[in-house]
Amino acid sequence: MFSMIFACDLNGAIGKDGDLPWKQSSDLQHFKRVTMSKTIVMGRKTWDSLPGKLPGRRNIVLSRSPRDDVEVLSFEEVVKLGESEEVMVIGGEEIYNLFLPHVKEIHKTIIVTEVEGADAFAPSMEGEGFHLIGERSVDAGPRDEHNMVFQHWIR
Repeated sequence: MFSMIFACDLNGAIGKDGDLPWKQSSDLQHFKRVTMSKTIVMGRKTWDSLPGKLPGRRNIVLSRSPRDDVEVLSFEEVVKLGESEEVMVIGGEEIYNLFLPHVKEIHKTIIVTEVEGADAFAPSMEGEGFHLIGERSVDAGPRDEHNMVFQHWIR
């Protein structure tokens, strides 16, 4: 089964200049809770933006080039893996769009802001058959720049 997790601004922006365009400790804690003990798959650019392997999770990078620092699989290999275990798609834009047809569940955080000059966007869920099953608004904590809304979608 495939799940997806992302945070986006009010216009669907997920990135700017190869990084997250906000500092949201509460959302990072949410990300850790949702992905812990699962297999996570990401593109090379997302991998490059991380400090290294995310602990407590099987880290897989979709890449055309072999790497020594992380497990690399092809799209077809990851799809096969998703037939026997839950795989969480964690980014970026191209990877989200590639896996969207296979995804059954989305954990979406809306960061209550509008990013100027964003260059990466969340996949469009419109017309994809997803239904909102849970939503929780959270005020910005001491290490957050913005308020946020945690949403849980399924199809």
